[in-house]
Amino acid sequence: MGRRPILAAVGWLATTVAATLVGLGAIQLVGEGIAGTPGGVRAQHEIERALASPAPAPVVPTADPTGSPTPSAAPTPSRTPARAGARRGFATPGGTVVVECGPAGARLVSWSPAQGYGVKDVDRGPDEHVEVKFVGAEGEHELKVRCVGGKPVAAAHG
Repeated sequence: MGRRPILAAVGWLATTVAATLVGLGAIQLVGEGIAGTPGGVRAQHEIERALASPAPAPVVPTADPTGSPTPSAAPTPSRTPARAGARRGFATPGGTVVVECGPAGARLVSWSPAQGYGVKDVDRGPDEHVEVKFVGAEGEHELKVRCVGGKPVAAAHG
């Protein structure tokens, strides 16, 4: 065996090691920005609080004297669109849901099973009540929500 194949193999190996070290150094320099979630992992109570808080008021364009629309950071009440209804988030060990109350009753806006769970049954509404059943290895969790005074309220399990 000649010198060329040995030199080629050693050169390839050195290049591979150098590229790997540069890559690892770059990942360590950047840190969590590559694989981490933005803002970090959130706790269950933080998610519940975020789901329960009202949505921010929308920015509504207003007209200036020339007639061209300009964005307004603080819209006047007369220009604010009517809100569809009160929204609220609910959490069970099986997953989370967001429900909205409107003129037609309760409506399921979104639902998301927890890790290890799936959705068995969904009644989206709008109706007198909406419900979701989450099923996983640790059991079944059912959540029924209805509107009381225009606000979503979890119904008692029976």
